[in-house]
Formats: sequence, C-alpha cells, structure tokens
Amino acid sequence: MNYFFAILAGIIQGLTEFLPVSSSGHLVLFHDLLNFNLPDNLAFDVVLHLGTLLALILFFFSDLVKYLFAWLKSFTNWDLRQNENQRLAWYLFLATLPAAIVGYFLEDQINLIFRTPFLVSIMLIIFGIIIYFADHYFKKERTISELSLKSSLLIGVFQAIALIPGVSRSGITIIAGLSQKLKREQAARFSFLLSVPIVFGAGAKKILDLFSSKDIMTSDYLLMFVGFLSSAITGYFCIKYFLKFLQSHSLNIFVYYRVVIGLIILSILFFS
Repeated sequence: MNYFFAILAGIIQGLTEFLPVSSSGHLVLFHDLLNFNLPDNLAFDVVLHLGTLLALILFFFSDLVKYLFAWLKSFTNWDLRQNENQRLAWYLFLATLPAAIVGYFLEDQINLIFRTPFLVSIMLIIFGIIIYFADHYFKKERTISELSLKSSLLIGVFQAIALIPGVSRSGITIIAGLSQKLKREQAARFSFLLSVPIVFGAGAKKILDLFSSKDIMTSDYLLMFVGFLSSAITGYFCIKYFLKFLQSHSLNIFVYYRVVIGLIILSILFFS
C-alpha cells in the first residue's frame, strides 16, 4: 500500500507543481486527510521536488542551455538591447531574486502560520477567483520576448506570494504574466522557466535540512525512488500538455476545480 501512496504522491506533486492549483496545498491535504506518513517525510518531500526539477530540466533543456550561455557571455559582451537571449536570461535571473530572498528568510514562518487544511482551502478559493478575473479581463497579446525588466520583476515579486500554501506558484506567476498582457501559453512558459532556480533552491534547502537533522530516519529508498519517478514522469507530461492546452483554452477549469475542492475541504472540516 505504501508504494501505491508513493506513486499517488508523485502524481500529485507532478501535476500540481505546474498546474495553477497549488502543489504545497495539495500535499498538505494529502498528508492530513489520507494520513500518509513515512518514517522520513522530509526525505520523501525532497525526492518529490527533485522529480519535478528533473521534469523542468528535461523539457526546457535547450532553452536553459541557451539562456545560461547567453547570461555567461553577457559578462564579456554586454548586449541586452540587441541580444534577446541575454535580455531574457537576465530578466529571469533578476525575477528569481524576490522569491529566493523571501523564501530563505520567511519560508519556515509562513509554513508555521499557513500550513493548515483550513487556510489552504481559503487560499484555493480566493486565488481561484483572482485567476478567473485575470484570465478574462487582461489583454493577451504579447510574447515573453516583449517583456520589459519592470514586467519581469513584477512577475518575480508575485512569485514570492506562492510560498503561502494554497496560492500556487504557477497560478500566481501566470496571473502576473497575464497582467502584463502575455498570452496564456507565454505566461505559463515564463512561469515554468522562472521556476527552475526556485524548485532547485527549494530542493537544495530541503536536502540541507535533511542532512542537518539530528534524527534522520532510515528510509525505504525504493519507495522514494518510486515517488521520484512518478513525480518526474507526471511533471514532464503535465508541462507538455498544459502548454498546448493554454494555446486554445481558458483557465476556467482550474478556477472551478480550486473553488470546488476548497469548498469540499471546508465542508469536511466543518462537519467533522
């Protein structure tokens, strides 16, 4: 049964990390409502995040290599006006900083305050409604190559809000992208590229937390590998088909899902 739950947890992580429905919020609900706990929950959480990181790297490998080399080249040949790759590389780097700084200093405090099923459900509903209005009332006409530094930094600042479980990192950054007139698919693409260093940083922090812990438990490595593989495979195909979906569909289905699941959780909490 533990292997079934490991696969399920990987699927939840792989889907909700990239869909605008909140991965941290769903994992809180997964653990609390299904009471799925391992001898070492922290280690299992690490491998799930590493699985989605692998999905990001594999899907955007050519883009990441292109932007990395452009960013490194900018130190010897600065040409942001004419070189689009350099410009986007720097915009992505600078837009990462707000969430990285807030996460480093405040993540533990935020989790302590907001990591409850009740608050997760409230965030799911509130930001689901915000996604609806953003999707329906902002013009969608620009590509990421047309982003300004100001727009990129705004998206980065919004990403910091995603540290609150139930908000959704992809959801809040897509909202911010739409507010800057990006097309849905372009907003999601920028969101995913922006998430690479954040997901990497979150995984690295959890690894450090794991090895600095004084009471590391003996873990089932096969169980963790199953979760990792499930998360990576699910995440890769989620990115692929979500980007295709956004080319011709609205975000309504995710709005409805967030509101409905939030109301269901509130009902369960209220009547239990």
